[in-house]
Amino acid sequence: MHRPIFGHSFAVLVAPILLSVLAFSFLNKKKASTDGNAKDVDSGTSSLSTMPMATNSSESRASTAPTENHFEVFLSFRGQDTRKGFIDHLYNGLIDAGICAFKDDNELRQGEKIRPDLLVAIKNSKVLIPILSMNYGESSWCLDELVQIMECKNNSMGHIVLPIFYKVEAAHVQHQIGSFGKAFQEHGSRLRKRGVKPTILEKWRKALIEVSSLKGLNADGYEGELVKLVIRKVLNELKKEFELVISKNLVGIDRHIEKVMEFVYNNSHATLFVGIHGMGGIGKTTLAKTINNQLSNKFEHRSFIADIRESCKRNGLEYLQNQLISNILKKSNQVSNRDEGIMFISSKFEGKKVLILLDDVDDDDQLMALAGNHNWFSSGSMIIITTRNKSFLDNAEVDCNYELEEMDDDISLILFGRHAFRKDAPPSEFKVPTCEVVSSTGGLPLSLEVLGSFLRDKKPNIWRDTIKKLRKVPHKKVQEKLKVSYDALEYGQQQIFLDIACFFTGTDGRILSYMWDACGFFPNEGIEVLRLMSLIKVEDDHEL
Repeated sequence: MHRPIFGHSFAVLVAPILLSVLAFSFLNKKKASTDGNAKDVDSGTSSLSTMPMATNSSESRASTAPTENHFEVFLSFRGQDTRKGFIDHLYNGLIDAGICAFKDDNELRQGEKIRPDLLVAIKNSKVLIPILSMNYGESSWCLDELVQIMECKNNSMGHIVLPIFYKVEAAHVQHQIGSFGKAFQEHGSRLRKRGVKPTILEKWRKALIEVSSLKGLNADGYEGELVKLVIRKVLNELKKEFELVISKNLVGIDRHIEKVMEFVYNNSHATLFVGIHGMGGIGKTTLAKTINNQLSNKFEHRSFIADIRESCKRNGLEYLQNQLISNILKKSNQVSNRDEGIMFISSKFEGKKVLILLDDVDDDDQLMALAGNHNWFSSGSMIIITTRNKSFLDNAEVDCNYELEEMDDDISLILFGRHAFRKDAPPSEFKVPTCEVVSSTGGLPLSLEVLGSFLRDKKPNIWRDTIKKLRKVPHKKVQEKLKVSYDALEYGQQQIFLDIACFFTGTDGRILSYMWDACGFFPNEGIEVLRLMSLIKVEDDHEL
């Protein structure tokens, strides 16, 4: 009677032990199977036509973003050779420079094929960088990437391929010799035994030959310097991606650019503050943007803070400071007040070579909060400032203080013609009215553009009415732009300006100062303010 009970009890006791032994045996077999294919765990027999599913391979190439996203740089690399060293520094350097780069994030989405993500990432990236290291040739994933990279280049899709030969010789890659060739040949032998088609191996070999014939970079020195060099080359290729939007109808700007750029090139190793001042609508922002675009590819860190005068009124200085910090350091909402922002920017930007454009500054405090001192920035940095008031630039001790003046008659006619007639010269029947309109603008680019666009395709009677109206008052859009400067004046300064504009143009200012002094308008200060804001000019003989 006790035997069944004993038998049952014994089975209960032994069962867990047997299960443990079986599980241990199964795991050992699984491990042995995995070890036997260790060299192919990232690739197996994959190709662009037979790419398998994958979920946790350390060498799989997964997109870090949805397939519809576009990247600027695609990095193709063998993880075991470079992931934790060179690739980590290069990827973070690209991101810090504001470049959107694709890199394996080792987080494959469950049940999703790699192939679509790979193809989209490569095709949608402008600069393709294969990092050819010793074990690159033993990864089918890497070789498939390389095939697709070279196909994009050969199909004239606008891709730039910049190979990096990481501790291997380009000749070894081309001829599949040396340590690189050995890894590639061994990988091919394993795949042939498993029945992989020779055409796939031949595609890989052809891609290796093609990529090694390109002008690339060699990683045989200091890797930090190589990372900087790669970033500079990428920025140069992506130059148009960072360019600010400017009008396509630029006229007469080249001479201004040459003067400013001559100063910049002669002082390229110093931290430079370049100021551009002039009346509203004269083209300060356009000139500053054009200079910015010519220099943008030389800087990893760039920022354009637009319309500071209005933005500061709406959002406050700390908003502008956070915008600058976000552009340069890629960090959001770091400061909550002006003083905190000054401390943060002055300490965190010190080692950064930056290109910053501060547009339409109208207060000393704005400059102090955003770019208070040359010492805030690394050598070679450039801060471009536009303002209507020259005194702000004097107070900031800018290195170059450039005044932008009105256009002459010939340039004015060309600019107006491009907007009114889509060509440099007017039709014969519009020659006289064109000269009348242009003469009323005083060489102000904004006025020429606005009036040209307004009168385009208009009938002669509209032209006649517009000319009559211009003799009394500027176009509304131009008037609004110019009135900003007038509204910024104190009451006494406004009265001095109106007296000059309406009655005393061409008069000796010393004579008029007695009248303004008697009215309590403080003429010496008032005339100086009007001059610095480009609202009046004072000739050498004191003529206003």
